[in-house]
Amino acid sequence: MTQRLRILLTGMSAVGKSTLVGLLRQRGYAAVDTDDGYTTESIGQPGEVLWLEDRVQALLDGPEELLFVAGCARNQVAFRDDFDLTVLLSAPAEVILQRLRDRDTNDFGKTPEQEAQVLADLAEVEPLLRSVADHEIVTTGPVERTLEQVLESSRTTTKMRAGAAKPLRKWVGR
Repeated sequence: MTQRLRILLTGMSAVGKSTLVGLLRQRGYAAVDTDDGYTTESIGQPGEVLWLEDRVQALLDGPEELLFVAGCARNQVAFRDDFDLTVLLSAPAEVILQRLRDRDTNDFGKTPEQEAQVLADLAEVEPLLRSVADHEIVTTGPVERTLEQVLESSRTTTKMRAGAAKPLRKWVGR
């Protein structure tokens, strides 16, 4: 029986999660962005996005041998043990802010208030994500290089299961 592998790609807004999902899909991998039907706005915190836990659980219980899930929400911690690998995608604050200004697929991050929230989240949330991540990839290099690093992470995790693993490391995009 083949063992299933679940990989979480997490990180702050504008680090490349959605872009990577698109590239993974183009290469034939099962990849889901939780922004696409797996989230809802928090009732208690306007503007805060939470995963719809029943939908995410059904996704994780699906038949795919290898599944990449991209997203970031406060309640993702409920699924920590469901993921075989957590990859933190990161970028410097100035890169994130510029990407938010430039992107046309999402209106978030365009106002001064939203930029301030992004910077606050970067200072508060990203260290928490880093503390639980198995791997970190800095996404300042070419997106194809980042994709290769993500795929290498999945291969390394598969090897770990077979007992032939190399230690996990932080990659800086170049």
